[in-house]
Amino acid sequence: MDNRIYGYARVSTREQNTDRQVEALILFGVPELQIIVDKASGKDTDREGYQYLKRQILRRGDTLVVKELDRLSRNKSDIKQELEHFKDMGVRVKILDIPTTLTDFPPEQLWIQEMVTAILIEVLGSIAENERMKIRARQREGIEAAKRRNVRFGRPAAPLPENWREVMENVRRGEMRPIDAMRKLGVSHSRFYRIYQSMLAP
Repeated sequence: MDNRIYGYARVSTREQNTDRQVEALILFGVPELQIIVDKASGKDTDREGYQYLKRQILRRGDTLVVKELDRLSRNKSDIKQELEHFKDMGVRVKILDIPTTLTDFPPEQLWIQEMVTAILIEVLGSIAENERMKIRARQREGIEAAKRRNVRFGRPAAPLPENWREVMENVRRGEMRPIDAMRKLGVSHSRFYRIYQSMLAP
């Protein structure tokens, strides 16, 4: 049976597009119908398209093409593990941004190819992992800055009925049970106590 060639493209969010990667894979010779695309984070390899490609499609003798190393993962140990997995499967991985993976070396020079490729993968894997750490740090900084500006995250809370102060006063005076007040106001346990505590605050 003829050996086959597949491509894999990935972006981190649904707002991003894979056009640049897909175009590069097609130009390299990968049939468009044989390019698997994921829109998911590269923090690990738990992605629907990638796992389907790896477990259900690829077989010994096939070639997998990706544009950049970090399309496989942004975690260096995952990158090494995945490349080792494909090697054991007998699947050749070609990375367009690593020219040594594209060249067919004669058997007596394969050790040179493997050595150079290993060095490049180590360097680029470290860069990918570092970039992911910087992205996470920027996200944390953005969240902290937003919190300092009292920016609220998530869906806005539903408005309270007009009589909420009266209901809460009844609770405060012991004339109504908290559970009955929650039902009357249509609020969750946590929101009820946030409102109640804010009323008691000086």
